[in-house]
Amino acid sequence: MSIPDGAGPAPRRVEFGLGLQGDKDAGEYAELARAAEGHGFDVLTVFSDLMYQPPIFPLLEMAAVTARVRLGAACWNPYSLHPYEIAGQVAALDLASDGRAYCGLARGTWLGDVGIDQPRPLTRLRESVHVVRALLAGDTTGFAGEELRLAPGTGFRFRTRRPVVPVLLGTWGPRGLNLAGEVADEVKLGGSANPDVVAVARRRLAPGELRAGRAPGSTRLCLGAVTVVAEDGEAARTAARSEVAMYLAVVGELDPTLTVPAPLLGAVRDLVAAGDHAAAGRLVPDDLLDRFAFSGTPEQVAAQAQALVDAGVDRVEFGTPQGLRTDEGVHLLGTRVLPLLRRVAGTA
Repeated sequence: MSIPDGAGPAPRRVEFGLGLQGDKDAGEYAELARAAEGHGFDVLTVFSDLMYQPPIFPLLEMAAVTARVRLGAACWNPYSLHPYEIAGQVAALDLASDGRAYCGLARGTWLGDVGIDQPRPLTRLRESVHVVRALLAGDTTGFAGEELRLAPGTGFRFRTRRPVVPVLLGTWGPRGLNLAGEVADEVKLGGSANPDVVAVARRRLAPGELRAGRAPGSTRLCLGAVTVVAEDGEAARTAARSEVAMYLAVVGELDPTLTVPAPLLGAVRDLVAAGDHAAAGRLVPDDLLDRFAFSGTPEQVAAQAQALVDAGVDRVEFGTPQGLRTDEGVHLLGTRVLPLLRRVAGTA
């Protein structure tokens, strides 16, 4: 369910989506996708986290049972999967969904655990965007970059649905956002529900947008985070703390609007490394939890999402696990949270 922002001559179209983990059995994604589309969600994302299912499997399953929602991975990694292969999977998803795919790219994290180095990540991302777009567009003139190469005449040997597919970059840093402003249609700050970071991201995007001849603010901005919604708000927040712990150890150092005490960050990181996510979560105070997760009752989660809309985001992504059980969480988000957001927006 998208809502207009309501201000100015060209209202901003705000989207709401779900971010799903690649940990479910065959058939579960189809059920969740049917429910999500029926509730009015706009986008269904599958994460591409290390050691989870490749996102193309759940995305194709969801494409087969939906007709409207956008679908994509946030994000494919151009170090662990070559960009020509990413482009092929995006093209397959676009065919299967009749033109509803988007391509998410990010440098990723934790790849050292499988022996993959990540040198020159910005160069890799820039050239990956070029390769993906060239292959989808049928451009066979070739490309000789510093990291990637397409020999002249290289192109897909199958029909693609669209020559242009929206590109999203998942990134946080100043240089990454600068690049996103230049080459991406959308950017995602993953692991954040913090409205204070929106203005920072816009400032960091602007130089790249201007360099590309685009107006500042033209890159769509998505914030997504762990979500646990339940009628029992305290139970939801307790569950969210355990989920957030893993991301706090990564994102806690990236958000310039937050100062996470070093001893707290270190203790959380050590407990996560030891596999004790519950103990790590118990260390996370309420105010910090609200910057890294949507959690609590439907009313609490709706208020958090509305704060992001008011701050200027273009898409809010309610991430895994959605609820104490995923199906229950999706139901509450669709039947209780989205109607509250619609009412605040004046579109009910």
